[in-house]
Amino acid sequence: MRRKKQYYRPYGGRRKPVWLLALLAAVLAALLSFAVLLGVVLSGAHDSITGEPKVMVILGCKVESWGPSILLQDRLDKALDYLEDHPDLTIVASGGQGPDEHQSEAQCMYDYLTDHGVDGNQILLEDQSHNTWENIRFTQALLEQEGIDTSQMLVVSNGFHLTRVRMLWDRAWEGDYTLSTLAAPSSHIPSRLKMYIREPLALVKSYFFDR
Repeated sequence: MRRKKQYYRPYGGRRKPVWLLALLAAVLAALLSFAVLLGVVLSGAHDSITGEPKVMVILGCKVESWGPSILLQDRLDKALDYLEDHPDLTIVASGGQGPDEHQSEAQCMYDYLTDHGVDGNQILLEDQSHNTWENIRFTQALLEQEGIDTSQMLVVSNGFHLTRVRMLWDRAWEGDYTLSTLAAPSSHIPSRLKMYIREPLALVKSYFFDR
């Protein structure tokens, strides 16, 4: 009598459903894509000063009832540190007023900077923008209106934000210019974690839709 051959069956003879394999592949692809995007975000999270900037642009962030949020204060303190050694820059405070804010982000920044010794006459307020793309476009229009040389500029924001800022700046600005960056720390850890999760998605959104 012939013996029946026994074949190795890695899953006990039970195959995983095709839909489950497809789901696992999709999840892995999504995680890999997110990791790549996060790496791109992190690549811009550092100070980069080229030449001698003449204009400093501070991008707004949420205003609380008592003043700047922690993330916004991080940006302002970073700007103040730089201004100690470069006090003569023209400053643009860029940020409008959200529905849950009692004043515009630009006005909040103006108040904080002047309270810390900055001459209010060197600060321009851009108080109509509500997102990063508008920050950049409206700042561009304001500087052109004021006839200010924009060949060497410096933008201040939290580190997680700067890759997207530079991408949109290059999209909005025409002509020859040099853009330096100051990467403010994100000292509030929950906000830092939230933003590093959010920012890769915002980068994709801005790449396709902010024009």
